[in-house]
Amino acid sequence: MSHPAIQGLQLHPIPTAYGMSVGTCANRPCLKRPPKKEISYYAIYHHYRKWSQDGSLERVFQHSILSIRDQIDTHHLNLDGSHAPAKKGGEAVAYQGRKKAKTSNVLPITDANGFILASTGIVAGNHNDAFELKDNLRNAFRFIKRLSVQIAGSYFNADAAFDTKAARKVCFNHKVVPNIVENTRGRKKPKRGRKRLFDRAVYKLRFASERAFAWIDKFRALLVRFDRKAAHFMGTHYIAYALINLRHLLAEEKFQ
Repeated sequence: MSHPAIQGLQLHPIPTAYGMSVGTCANRPCLKRPPKKEISYYAIYHHYRKWSQDGSLERVFQHSILSIRDQIDTHHLNLDGSHAPAKKGGEAVAYQGRKKAKTSNVLPITDANGFILASTGIVAGNHNDAFELKDNLRNAFRFIKRLSVQIAGSYFNADAAFDTKAARKVCFNHKVVPNIVENTRGRKKPKRGRKRLFDRAVYKLRFASERAFAWIDKFRALLVRFDRKAAHFMGTHYIAYALINLRHLLAEEKFQ
């Protein structure tokens, strides 16, 4: 241990016992990497909440529609709703008897290819699908038109739950053909007057909407709601809508 080469080493007790020298950087330069701070999930969720509330995620959804504008087929539009059980309650949450749970409802509008063109806000589960349908449809059609997507002359497919005079009037005002199943509402005799237009062959094409819901359900954060704020839950929908609209473009880039 009196050798000059060994005196510059700081020996650990265990290596010394086995005759192995373990030294520090006493006589040689030592490169130390600065400690890398891990990203906290609090920071990620902070930015997610901020982008949900300031409309950033909605603009991402808008740009996803602009990116596929040439591929959108508006021969027919489809409207339907999807209830998500809300495990922690929160805004726009209420008990839904059919689901036997507290739920919230979202009603997206899809085109013939299953692309999502617009969506309503979060609706509490205790309301029927026609709740505030007039305002929701008006806002959705205006949203689509602002993105320069032509919907004049398009068929609007919806089930009997959306058969209201107000909904049909909004369709006529925007030059959209309402192809809605007539809701008899327990009538024993047919309604008097001119029979409403309904093309069953076009209505069967509404399967594109069900396929879009299957894609949405792939996102576990949307299948069951844990966000208490409606804006945060809607922000997650905007992310999913953008990914669904851009899925084929991302796949093409992957295999090129």
